[in-house]
Amino acid sequence: MKTVLKTFAAALLLGVAAMGVAKADPVKVGVAAEPYPPFASPDASGKWVGWEIEFIDAVCAEEKLDCVITPVAWDGIIPALTTKKIDLIAASMSITAEREKTIAFSDKYYNTPTGIIGPKDQKFGATPEDLKGKVVGVQVSTVHAVYAKKHFGATASEIKEYQTQDEANQDLAAGRVDAVQADAIALGEFLKSDQGKACCDMKGNVAPDLEVLGPGVGAGLRKEDTELKDKINAGIKAIRANGKYAEITKKYFDFDVYGDDPQSN
Repeated sequence: MKTVLKTFAAALLLGVAAMGVAKADPVKVGVAAEPYPPFASPDASGKWVGWEIEFIDAVCAEEKLDCVITPVAWDGIIPALTTKKIDLIAASMSITAEREKTIAFSDKYYNTPTGIIGPKDQKFGATPEDLKGKVVGVQVSTVHAVYAKKHFGATASEIKEYQTQDEANQDLAAGRVDAVQADAIALGEFLKSDQGKACCDMKGNVAPDLEVLGPGVGAGLRKEDTELKDKINAGIKAIRANGKYAEITKKYFDFDVYGDDPQSN
């Protein structure tokens, strides 16, 4: 009887252990806490929706990962990753050499131009000379802030940084800045809004700078998480090949957001 009980207990322990192995821990996917349409925004119920949300959901489903969207303040998103509060960043983060000193990136999964918007009643472009004497708004801790300081710092009267892109857009509409630089697609969404239509238009795309803007947007990971990186890369490759990427993209864009140009947002 004792032998039977020991055998049963051993089998039970093995079963529990096997269940523990089978049930992987959730992967906390960090997204910027503020709305960034059409890539990621909370809907009326608080659920996060958008192209990037559907994209990462598809990648996770392909690789059978239990991914949980976890909003984090943008300027704290890399520290949140390195301190293991989140496991992955999927927040329209450009792959840059500076960021790669701290974290690793997946393969590129989209790449769109960088634009400048300004008041409708003013005609200017997106060059340093065009922005001479102007106050240019950018979001803090972005490649746009780095780019604007590098390329427009000598000619603009001020490079003004904001915690969120929406704050920069609001100040442009209110006349407190003269121009705003950001991802051209995100700026396009603002220009479609009633406020954007009333105040502003696209002035053009900035000149490429691969060193600052990077080759595209990738998922951020801890350097030691090579297994997760391999799975994310495999998932990106799979949904690109099976048509799921194109299916998601068609819901939001009338062009291939994957992009071929080396410039990034």
